[in-house]
Amino acid sequence: MPTNPTLLAIDQGTTSSRAILFSRDSRIIALKQKELTLYYPEKGWVEQDAVAIWKDTLRVCRAALRSAPDEAACLAAIGITNQRETTILWDRRTGQPVYNAIVWQDRRTAAACERLRAAGHEEKVRAKTGLLLDPYFSATKIAWILENVPGVRERAERGDIAFGTVDCWLLWNLTGGAVHATDATNAARTMLFNIRNQSWDEELLKIFNIPGTLLPEVRDNVAPFGTARKKFLGRDIVVGGMAGDQQAALIGQACFEKGMVKSTYGTGCFALMNIGGEFRLSDNRLLTTQAYRFNGQTTYALEGSIFVAGAAIQWLRDGLKLFRRAADSEALALSVESSKGVYFVPAFTGLGAPYWEPQARAAISGLTRDSTAAHIVRAALEAQAFQTRDLMEAMKADAGGVPPVIRADGGLVANEFVCRFLAAMLDIPVEIPAVAETTALGAAYLAGLQAGVYAGLGEIRNGWRCARRYEPEMLKPGEREALYDGWKKAVKAVLPISA
Repeated sequence: MPTNPTLLAIDQGTTSSRAILFSRDSRIIALKQKELTLYYPEKGWVEQDAVAIWKDTLRVCRAALRSAPDEAACLAAIGITNQRETTILWDRRTGQPVYNAIVWQDRRTAAACERLRAAGHEEKVRAKTGLLLDPYFSATKIAWILENVPGVRERAERGDIAFGTVDCWLLWNLTGGAVHATDATNAARTMLFNIRNQSWDEELLKIFNIPGTLLPEVRDNVAPFGTARKKFLGRDIVVGGMAGDQQAALIGQACFEKGMVKSTYGTGCFALMNIGGEFRLSDNRLLTTQAYRFNGQTTYALEGSIFVAGAAIQWLRDGLKLFRRAADSEALALSVESSKGVYFVPAFTGLGAPYWEPQARAAISGLTRDSTAAHIVRAALEAQAFQTRDLMEAMKADAGGVPPVIRADGGLVANEFVCRFLAAMLDIPVEIPAVAETTALGAAYLAGLQAGVYAGLGEIRNGWRCARRYEPEMLKPGEREALYDGWKKAVKAVLPISA
């Protein structure tokens, strides 16, 4: 191993592909990013070009290594983290996708999920996977491609087609098609993987009518996944760690103790609570998911999934053009004393936890003649805290208490108003880590554990540092509850009558 080993993290997200070169002490040496185009061919459909995902990822990896040649020469391993649930099917011989990547936000299979629920399958799915029947997960996306792209089902039955989430797709390409594998956290989000016995489930495959020949091998989060070929990055380099983005952030935030919570504010918002090594279903419509698997030992988490967080701010910027840069939203929000009764429910692609209502749609309520752009922007930022409060209420009911602190990360935590309002609405301190790129850092940690750069989780835990801490000082208790009551009324208004 080099004297000063470095680690390359591939962070392939919903809106961009990034490569970050880290030093052993978690310092960012180089960061390169390429924005990714989202396609909306029909209402509720969200797609990406899988080939562009691969090409953009390769481009940013090469650029990051080129920008720091001395440190790149000390590269010990690669870690991959990715947008979860996004579904890609490709030809094993040519490596060409048979259809666009169907993104996790896509809702085209809502009716299929309803049919499966009506047939009585949800409890069986939940008991095995910890998940609820929802278009969010990969299984119904796979089934849709098999049914709607001519010839693909027949090719899949012959064993000619491979399925993978984005981590698996990138690994396949980096290894020149030599390795078709995923990690336990990404497998856990497909709705086909039994997280109690850690295997693909034949009964679930039958329910969704998916041939098992499509599926990749499932490995621990720390494993020698394969070797990225010399022709791509200048020399052969081992991919030593992989995890879905939210689990990678949990690891990057060093939430290794039972009861610890991290909440990530990116395109969506995802809060995970470490619940230890015992599988336990939520009684409050949260998900039970794989936190990580090391040396064959599984740690579970309760997860609250919010589909739209930062994406709401992007919509205000790009759709309504209320400001030029996302960072400008904070000053606009602070230009008014309150949202003045305005609520923004950002259900652009339905509502996630704890509602799980794919038919809900976004709404701005409480508008009057004196409402301004500033009130709407403030309401959109406040919505992040209200949505998180929904999750924390569910976690409190499931776990019997609240965590002493929330470790928060993601692009929105650069907004100080969001952090202050979040702490106030949750009535819990919020800590922001010294290394903001926690998702990528988690992937780097996994690769470093495999390569021997780190001795174990204790070393990672001891290396975590708090950059900023926000106390719950912004609101009085009466204000907090009145605002939250208004939020619950606003959410109720966007739910279908039958919900």
